[in-house]
Amino acid sequence: MSVLRVPEGTQAIFRVNPVAKLAAALLLAGVLMLTIDWVSALVALGCEAVLFFWAGLSARMFLLRTLPVWLAAPTAGLTTLLYGQAAGQVYWAFGLVHVTQGSTDLAVATTLRILAIGLPSVVLFVTVDPTDLADGLAQVVRLPSRFVLGGLAGLRLVGLFIEDWRALELARRARGIGDGGAIRRLAGQAFALLVLSIRRGSKLATAMEARGFGAPVRRTWARPSRFGGREYALVGIGLLVALLAVVVSVATGNWNFVLA
Repeated sequence: MSVLRVPEGTQAIFRVNPVAKLAAALLLAGVLMLTIDWVSALVALGCEAVLFFWAGLSARMFLLRTLPVWLAAPTAGLTTLLYGQAAGQVYWAFGLVHVTQGSTDLAVATTLRILAIGLPSVVLFVTVDPTDLADGLAQVVRLPSRFVLGGLAGLRLVGLFIEDWRALELARRARGIGDGGAIRRLAGQAFALLVLSIRRGSKLATAMEARGFGAPVRRTWARPSRFGGREYALVGIGLLVALLAVVVSVATGNWNFVLA
Protein backbone atom coordinates (compact mmCIF):
# COMPACT_ATOMS: atom_id res chain seq x y z
CA MET A 1 0.00 0.00 0.00
CA SER A 2 1.63 3.21 -1.11
CA VAL A 3 1.98 5.97 1.45
CA LEU A 4 3.13 9.48 0.77
CA ARG A 5 6.59 10.00 2.25
CA VAL A 6 8.03 13.32 3.35
CA PRO A 7 11.16 14.22 5.30
CA GLU A 8 10.73 13.92 9.03
CA GLY A 9 9.64 17.17 10.63
CA THR A 10 8.42 18.97 7.50
CA GLN A 11 4.70 18.64 8.28
CA ALA A 12 3.23 18.09 11.73
CA ILE A 13 0.31 16.06 10.34
CA PHE A 14 2.69 13.26 9.30
CA ARG A 15 3.85 12.82 12.89
CA VAL A 16 0.36 12.61 14.39
CA ASN A 17 -0.65 9.19 15.69
CA PRO A 18 -2.89 7.45 13.12
CA VAL A 19 -5.42 6.70 15.85
CA ALA A 20 -6.05 10.43 16.22
CA LYS A 21 -6.55 10.77 12.47
CA LEU A 22 -9.02 7.89 12.55
CA ALA A 23 -10.86 9.41 15.51
CA ALA A 24 -11.07 12.85 13.89
CA ALA A 25 -12.36 11.42 10.60
CA LEU A 26 -14.95 9.22 12.33
CA LEU A 27 -16.07 12.06 14.58
CA LEU A 28 -16.66 14.43 11.70
CA ALA A 29 -18.33 11.77 9.56
CA GLY A 30 -20.55 10.65 12.43
CA VAL A 31 -21.91 14.16 13.02
CA LEU A 32 -22.49 14.87 9.32
CA MET A 33 -24.29 11.55 8.91
CA LEU A 34 -26.92 12.70 11.43
CA THR A 35 -28.34 15.28 9.05
CA ILE A 36 -28.94 15.85 5.36
CA ASP A 37 -28.71 19.57 4.77
CA TRP A 38 -26.43 21.71 2.66
CA VAL A 39 -25.57 24.23 5.40
CA SER A 40 -23.80 21.86 7.79
CA ALA A 41 -21.94 20.17 4.93
CA LEU A 42 -20.92 23.51 3.41
CA VAL A 43 -19.67 24.87 6.74
CA ALA A 44 -17.64 21.71 7.39
CA LEU A 45 -16.28 21.73 3.85
CA GLY A 46 -15.24 25.39 4.15
CA CYS A 47 -13.35 24.74 7.39
CA GLU A 48 -11.70 21.66 5.89
CA ALA A 49 -10.60 23.61 2.81
CA VAL A 50 -8.62 25.94 5.06
CA LEU A 51 -7.05 23.05 6.97
CA PHE A 52 -6.02 21.25 3.77
CA PHE A 53 -3.26 23.85 3.26
CA TRP A 54 -1.48 22.40 6.32
CA ALA A 55 -1.88 18.78 5.25
CA GLY A 56 1.48 18.69 3.44
CA LEU A 57 0.04 17.56 0.09
CA SER A 58 0.79 19.30 -3.18
CA ALA A 59 -2.15 20.38 -5.34
CA ARG A 60 -1.44 17.60 -7.83
CA MET A 61 -1.18 14.94 -5.14
CA PHE A 62 -4.34 16.21 -3.47
CA LEU A 63 -6.33 16.02 -6.72
CA LEU A 64 -5.01 12.57 -7.62
CA ARG A 65 -5.70 11.03 -4.23
CA THR A 66 -9.15 12.60 -3.86
CA LEU A 67 -10.25 12.03 -7.46
CA PRO A 68 -12.63 9.15 -6.57
CA VAL A 69 -14.42 11.43 -4.11
CA TRP A 70 -14.74 14.21 -6.69
CA LEU A 71 -16.27 11.69 -9.11
CA ALA A 72 -18.55 9.98 -6.59
CA ALA A 73 -20.06 13.16 -5.12
CA PRO A 74 -21.64 14.62 -8.30
CA THR A 75 -22.69 11.14 -9.45
CA ALA A 76 -24.61 10.57 -6.23
CA GLY A 77 -26.01 14.07 -6.44
CA LEU A 78 -27.24 13.54 -10.00
CA THR A 79 -28.91 10.26 -9.05
CA THR A 80 -30.62 11.95 -6.11
CA LEU A 81 -31.71 14.83 -8.34
CA LEU A 82 -33.39 12.52 -10.85
CA TYR A 83 -34.80 9.85 -8.55
CA GLY A 84 -34.95 11.51 -5.12
CA GLN A 85 -38.11 12.04 -3.15
CA ALA A 86 -40.41 14.41 -5.00
CA ALA A 87 -41.45 17.46 -2.99
CA GLY A 88 -42.39 21.05 -3.70
CA GLN A 89 -42.39 22.61 -7.13
CA VAL A 90 -41.91 20.27 -10.09
CA TYR A 91 -39.29 21.50 -12.54
CA TRP A 92 -39.23 18.56 -14.94
CA ALA A 93 -40.77 15.08 -15.05
CA PHE A 94 -40.45 12.15 -17.40
CA GLY A 95 -41.45 8.62 -16.44
CA LEU A 96 -39.72 7.70 -13.19
CA VAL A 97 -37.63 10.88 -13.28
CA HIS A 98 -38.97 13.79 -11.23
CA VAL A 99 -36.83 16.89 -10.76
CA THR A 100 -38.46 18.91 -8.00
CA GLN A 101 -37.47 21.50 -5.47
CA GLY A 102 -37.14 18.81 -2.81
CA SER A 103 -34.96 16.52 -4.93
CA THR A 104 -32.78 19.49 -5.96
CA ASP A 105 -32.16 20.51 -2.35
CA LEU A 106 -31.46 16.90 -1.42
CA ALA A 107 -29.05 16.48 -4.35
CA VAL A 108 -27.05 19.56 -3.33
CA ALA A 109 -26.94 18.40 0.29
CA THR A 110 -25.87 14.89 -0.71
CA THR A 111 -23.07 16.15 -2.95
CA LEU A 112 -21.69 18.51 -0.32
CA ARG A 113 -21.97 15.89 2.43
CA ILE A 114 -20.00 13.31 0.45
CA LEU A 115 -17.27 15.89 -0.19
CA ALA A 116 -17.23 17.00 3.46
CA ILE A 117 -16.88 13.41 4.68
CA GLY A 118 -14.71 11.92 1.94
CA LEU A 119 -12.08 14.62 1.37
CA PRO A 120 -10.74 14.87 4.95
CA SER A 121 -10.79 11.09 5.30
CA VAL A 122 -8.61 10.66 2.22
CA VAL A 123 -6.26 13.51 3.20
CA LEU A 124 -5.80 12.14 6.71
CA PHE A 125 -5.26 8.52 5.72
CA VAL A 126 -2.90 9.25 2.84
CA THR A 127 -0.41 10.31 5.51
CA VAL A 128 -0.80 7.09 7.49
CA ASP A 129 1.74 4.28 7.50
CA PRO A 130 0.03 0.88 7.97
CA THR A 131 2.57 -0.24 10.59
CA ASP A 132 2.06 2.95 12.61
CA LEU A 133 -1.68 2.42 12.43
CA ALA A 134 -1.33 -1.15 13.70
CA ASP A 135 0.90 0.03 16.55
CA GLY A 136 -1.66 2.63 17.52
CA LEU A 137 -4.63 0.27 17.38
CA ALA A 138 -2.82 -2.27 19.55
CA GLN A 139 -1.20 0.06 22.08
CA VAL A 140 -3.62 3.00 22.26
CA VAL A 141 -7.01 1.46 21.45
CA ARG A 142 -5.97 -1.88 23.00
CA LEU A 143 -7.38 -4.05 20.24
CA PRO A 144 -6.36 -7.74 20.26
CA SER A 145 -2.90 -8.17 18.79
CA ARG A 146 -3.98 -11.13 16.67
CA PHE A 147 -6.65 -9.04 14.98
CA VAL A 148 -4.30 -6.09 14.47
CA LEU A 149 -1.44 -8.14 13.04
CA GLY A 150 -3.77 -10.05 10.75
CA GLY A 151 -5.23 -6.81 9.45
CA LEU A 152 -1.76 -5.33 8.94
CA ALA A 153 -0.61 -8.39 7.01
CA GLY A 154 -3.68 -8.23 4.78
CA LEU A 155 -3.24 -4.50 4.24
CA ARG A 156 0.34 -5.03 3.16
CA LEU A 157 -0.86 -7.38 0.43
CA VAL A 158 -3.26 -4.84 -1.10
CA GLY A 159 -0.43 -3.23 -3.05
CA LEU A 160 0.30 -6.58 -4.71
CA PHE A 161 -3.12 -6.72 -6.39
CA ILE A 162 -2.05 -4.40 -9.20
CA GLU A 163 1.12 -6.38 -9.86
CA ASP A 164 -0.83 -9.65 -9.79
CA TRP A 165 -3.41 -8.23 -12.19
CA ARG A 166 -0.73 -7.21 -14.67
CA ALA A 167 1.04 -10.56 -14.36
CA LEU A 168 -2.22 -12.45 -14.95
CA GLU A 169 -3.00 -10.31 -17.97
CA LEU A 170 0.40 -11.03 -19.54
CA ALA A 171 0.17 -14.73 -18.71
CA ARG A 172 -3.29 -15.09 -20.22
CA ARG A 173 -2.20 -13.29 -23.39
CA ALA A 174 0.85 -15.55 -23.68
CA ARG A 175 -1.44 -18.57 -23.49
CA GLY A 176 -3.81 -17.15 -26.09
CA ILE A 177 -6.83 -16.88 -23.75
CA GLY A 178 -6.82 -13.14 -23.21
CA ASP A 179 -8.08 -12.01 -26.61
CA GLY A 180 -11.81 -12.63 -26.11
CA GLY A 181 -14.54 -10.13 -25.27
CA ALA A 182 -13.78 -7.44 -22.73
CA ILE A 183 -16.45 -8.55 -20.25
CA ARG A 184 -15.53 -12.22 -20.53
CA ARG A 185 -11.83 -11.43 -20.17
CA LEU A 186 -12.45 -9.23 -17.14
CA ALA A 187 -14.60 -11.86 -15.41
CA GLY A 188 -12.07 -14.65 -16.02
CA GLN A 189 -9.13 -12.56 -14.88
CA ALA A 190 -10.99 -11.36 -11.78
CA PHE A 191 -11.77 -14.97 -10.82
CA ALA A 192 -8.11 -15.92 -11.32
CA LEU A 193 -7.06 -13.03 -9.09
CA LEU A 194 -9.53 -14.16 -6.44
CA VAL A 195 -8.11 -17.69 -6.46
CA LEU A 196 -4.55 -16.34 -6.29
CA SER A 197 -5.47 -14.06 -3.38
CA ILE A 198 -7.06 -16.92 -1.42
CA ARG A 199 -3.99 -19.11 -1.91
CA ARG A 200 -1.63 -16.33 -0.88
CA GLY A 201 -3.76 -15.49 2.16
CA SER A 202 -3.77 -19.14 3.26
CA LYS A 203 0.00 -19.36 2.96
CA LEU A 204 0.43 -16.11 4.86
CA ALA A 205 -1.88 -17.27 7.65
CA THR A 206 0.02 -20.55 7.98
CA ALA A 207 3.38 -18.76 8.05
CA MET A 208 2.21 -16.26 10.67
CA GLU A 209 0.76 -19.03 12.82
CA ALA A 210 4.02 -20.98 12.58
CA ARG A 211 5.93 -17.93 13.76
CA GLY A 212 3.76 -17.49 16.83
CA PHE A 213 1.72 -14.47 15.78
CA GLY A 214 -1.44 -16.17 17.01
CA ALA A 215 -0.09 -17.23 20.40
CA PRO A 216 -2.37 -16.31 23.34
CA VAL A 217 0.34 -14.39 25.20
CA ARG A 218 0.98 -10.75 25.96
CA ARG A 219 2.81 -9.27 22.98
CA THR A 220 5.49 -6.60 23.09
CA TRP A 221 5.90 -3.94 20.39
CA ALA A 222 9.15 -2.74 18.87
CA ARG A 223 7.96 0.85 18.44
CA PRO A 224 5.95 2.63 21.14
CA SER A 225 2.81 4.41 19.99
CA ARG A 226 2.18 7.65 21.89
CA PHE A 227 -0.97 9.72 22.12
CA GLY A 228 -0.14 13.26 23.23
CA GLY A 229 -0.73 16.93 22.59
CA ARG A 230 -0.68 16.79 18.78
CA GLU A 231 -3.20 13.99 18.78
CA TYR A 232 -5.58 15.71 21.18
CA ALA A 233 -5.28 18.90 19.11
CA LEU A 234 -6.28 17.09 15.91
CA VAL A 235 -9.26 15.41 17.57
CA GLY A 236 -10.23 18.78 19.05
CA ILE A 237 -10.11 20.41 15.62
CA GLY A 238 -12.36 17.69 14.23
CA LEU A 239 -14.79 18.17 17.13
CA LEU A 240 -14.74 21.96 16.69
CA VAL A 241 -15.52 21.72 12.96
CA ALA A 242 -18.34 19.26 13.64
CA LEU A 243 -19.86 21.44 16.38
CA LEU A 244 -19.58 24.58 14.24
CA ALA A 245 -21.40 22.84 11.40
CA VAL A 246 -24.19 21.75 13.76
CA VAL A 247 -24.56 25.16 15.40
CA VAL A 248 -24.77 27.04 12.09
CA SER A 249 -27.19 24.50 10.63
CA VAL A 250 -29.49 24.65 13.68
CA ALA A 251 -29.27 28.44 13.87
CA THR A 252 -30.31 28.85 10.24
CA GLY A 253 -33.14 26.33 10.58
CA ASN A 254 -31.69 23.88 8.06
CA TRP A 255 -30.91 21.02 10.45
CA ASN A 256 -32.61 17.89 9.11
CA PHE A 257 -32.13 14.98 11.47
CA VAL A 258 -32.20 11.83 9.34
CA LEU A 259 -33.70 9.64 12.09
CA ALA A 260 -36.53 12.03 12.89
